[in-house]
Amino acid sequence: MPTNDSTGRIDHDRRSFRYYRNAVERHWDPHGIDLEADRDAIRGVPEPAFDGLRETLALFGAGEEAVTEDLSPLGVVLEDVADQLFVTTQLYEEAKHADFFDRYWRTVITPEERRRGLEPTAPIDERWFSDPYEELFERNETAMGRLLVEDTPENRALAYCHYHMAIEGILAQTGYYGVQRNFSGEYADLPRLPGLVEGFSSIRSDEGRHVGFGMWKLERLVHEAGVDPALIEGTVGELAMLVQGIVGESVEEGATGVDDETLVGYAAEKHRDRMAQIVDDGELPDVEELVRLEE
Repeated sequence: MPTNDSTGRIDHDRRSFRYYRNAVERHWDPHGIDLEADRDAIRGVPEPAFDGLRETLALFGAGEEAVTEDLSPLGVVLEDVADQLFVTTQLYEEAKHADFFDRYWRTVITPEERRRGLEPTAPIDERWFSDPYEELFERNETAMGRLLVEDTPENRALAYCHYHMAIEGILAQTGYYGVQRNFSGEYADLPRLPGLVEGFSSIRSDEGRHVGFGMWKLERLVHEAGVDPALIEGTVGELAMLVQGIVGESVEEGATGVDDETLVGYAAEKHRDRMAQIVDDGELPDVEELVRLEE
């Protein structure tokens, strides 16, 4: 029988609980973003840039749907209640992200395809997905599913490397960076798409927490569970090469905006920063800093 001075089951000082509370406090609704201005402004996107935008949005949409499914094993194996609370918010947020991309495609992309006389496409068409992209997500599904068969510190590290570090920490952050720069008014030849930029800002804020959680878990696995840092460095390094292949193929030739060299450089920088903070026992940023850095 608990006494009146019981502190309860949930550790409110645990990093994952702070991430959970931050997610609750920063709630946003993908259907609350006004897309009307985007429907008008997208008429000014040149053809190569429009093709690139469609491909990018398809990659994001398919990716968010995939990671929503693939995260479930982590929620099954985590023991701490605060960790479980955080993962439920992450699952919810991945679902919101998939909802946003689906809504944007239906509301903005499909009407513009019709206006341009193009045959309407679907974001799940095979034309959008390169071999490196499919390989990366297949590897992620395998790494996450392995937790249900053999839950070891090493397998947990591999799961975080694939999901939180490679897909969210490098690939997604690079894509958000490129699209937000392209359509925030920085380039005179590209229109501002305020609904898209607002949606990406909210998604990047969520992803800042997700990446921070994965980094924290990997740091603990290295310094408390004895996981060899070489396993993390080698795995993320190999996956980063796939990311660079995806990024390099996603920029349309002749399109105005951030070039592939800049995007690949940004991805490499993200990789270096994340690994230094995990392996070198550096101070991980708190949740407010993570969210602020990714906005």
